[in-house]
Amino acid sequence: MLSNWREITFANPEFFWAMLIIPLMVLWYFLRQKKLYGTIKISSTQGFTNSPIILFRHSLIIFRTIAITALITALARPQTSLSWQDVTTEGIDIAIALDISGSMLAEDFKPNRLEASKQVAMDFISERPYDRIGLVVYAGESFTQCPLTTDHDVLLNLFDGIQNGMIEDGTAIGMGLATSVNRLKDSEAISKVVILLTDGSNNRGSIPPVTAAEIASEFGIRVYTVGVGSNGMAPTPFKDQFGRTQYQNVEVKIDEKTLKEIARIADGKYFRATNKQSLESIYKEIDKLEKSKIEVTEYKNKSEQFVPFAVLSVILLLLEFLLRNIIFKGIV
Repeated sequence: MLSNWREITFANPEFFWAMLIIPLMVLWYFLRQKKLYGTIKISSTQGFTNSPIILFRHSLIIFRTIAITALITALARPQTSLSWQDVTTEGIDIAIALDISGSMLAEDFKPNRLEASKQVAMDFISERPYDRIGLVVYAGESFTQCPLTTDHDVLLNLFDGIQNGMIEDGTAIGMGLATSVNRLKDSEAISKVVILLTDGSNNRGSIPPVTAAEIASEFGIRVYTVGVGSNGMAPTPFKDQFGRTQYQNVEVKIDEKTLKEIARIADGKYFRATNKQSLESIYKEIDKLEKSKIEVTEYKNKSEQFVPFAVLSVILLLLEFLLRNIIFKGIV
């Protein structure tokens, strides 16, 4: 892929602070004019005419203002750069499989497990701009929320829209993994990875988790599994018969044995996240384990653009000098 663009930058932007002198200069000019040319009160202006030359004398301050503005811009050294960025197509394809079952609303993570998992995953996506990343969500069944893409703005918008209740409740870990594998199996990327997050054990779906892991292994797909949930009990919201939100402490039950087995079969690793901070550290570790193989080479050819501003400044200052000492001599 090849892209190029032009951009304008300033090598010495601090010189723009000198622009503050311009309003002071204009104010001084008009105060000086008021002092030099007093006012008189007369009953009628008939018989008095304003010479165009007298009125045109104010053009001097305009020329001077523009000249100084151009000079300051020249001193700030405007530059344009033509940039090329060559990016190879080989890299890492990542599918994130996210459990959105009702238990993910437990609030042992803040604001809850699902929202915390979304936020951390979105940060992870933002740190890997050159990888193709897709999103699979699962509960009682699974579906692809976003296919593999490098358009991370679209992916992040779809991530943000995930919520519990999008699909029938349950925890179909095997289906979530199988759907992710199906998205990656035809990929020609150097490395293919699934990051699977869940807070429970498989209780739905037609594909056992271990079978899905064996399929992933056959296609050379590495699977990192993450168990999300604190130890002991976790406050979990539920609706009572009147539709009111109530809370009850529910025991955290993560099938770590199966998640470890999935990771072992698919050449990955199992992680346990007991809070949002540990989940963030897990993603950082995965980020280190899966460094992108994409090679990016950027070239920039900068061109100085201060000369037109400097020339304009000299011309206007010279014009002001000539007008002041020839046309307006004795007037200003």
